[in-house]
Amino acid sequence: MRILVTGGAGYIGSHTVKRLLGRGHDVTVYDSLVFGHRQAVPADRLVVGDLKDVDRVDHLMVVNRIEAVVHFAAFAYVGESVTNPAKYYANNLINSLNLLDRVRRLGISRFVFSSTCATYGVPTAVPITEGEKQSPINPYGNSKLAFEYALSDYAAAYPLGFAALRYFNAAGAAPDGTIGEDHDPETHLIPLVLEVALGKRPHIEVFGTDYPTPDGTCVRDYIHVDDLADAHVLAVEKLQPGNAWKFNVGVGKGFSVREVIRTAEEVTGKTIAVKEGPRRAGDPPALVASADTIRRELGWEPKYTELRAIIETAWKWHKAHPNGFGK
Repeated sequence: MRILVTGGAGYIGSHTVKRLLGRGHDVTVYDSLVFGHRQAVPADRLVVGDLKDVDRVDHLMVVNRIEAVVHFAAFAYVGESVTNPAKYYANNLINSLNLLDRVRRLGISRFVFSSTCATYGVPTAVPITEGEKQSPINPYGNSKLAFEYALSDYAAAYPLGFAALRYFNAAGAAPDGTIGEDHDPETHLIPLVLEVALGKRPHIEVFGTDYPTPDGTCVRDYIHVDDLADAHVLAVEKLQPGNAWKFNVGVGKGFSVREVIRTAEEVTGKTIAVKEGPRRAGDPPALVASADTIRRELGWEPKYTELRAIIETAWKWHKAHPNGFGK
């Protein structure tokens, strides 16, 4: 299949591109490289460009006879979305809507969207099912949910099938060590903890130790990035016009901040210094997925279900690339 992957040089996008190419698909990557990395994808697959240049994207889809789109390109810093919501609505919603309309006009019938568990806000029950009320608590989550609404309306009116994959906490790296996680700024717990192990940070900050969880720290569902990539591959391969899939993608069990730190110490053999602080506003005590729907509908199963195995792949990448793709 001829597939366009927007944002394909980013963390999850590049791992998905790697899996798609391994499955024999003809992949074109479109990325601005604002947060993506040129080194994360094969040079002959990469086209550098901004999502707002919709005419260029349109031309690219025509020339490459694209049959499906996997859409990762988005801004994803929650705090920044609160202080600069215009940036998030312009890119995550307006640019995405323009892309979707060009997809419709060109008769492309398969669209896979990188959504997020942030569309749920603070859940009323854990594990979270797709039937949980969606009530985002920040502009980032609002922008993603608004585009989900658009996808539903387009699929009802036009010959389009879509899958919106609501991620939980992506983690880890390609087992062969070729690509991994490299954000600037870095906000994800596991790479931050590993930066302490590498001596790049003096300590890891723990925000809140009095949550109603077994050890008082936040609990999250960590899903290996390759398992997440496999969910995209299955979705794009199985989509048909009229499908309106909305799937949680997580392992289905949670690990606390303290468990992540302790496991990282075991994997690295290093002591991780900790600085405890107050809770951050808007951090739910626990976010754990029910992924029963994607298992049933697509036959998806995560290969990495234990935290240690996930952190081992991340540690392999970070040890070999202490400065990320900058070597």
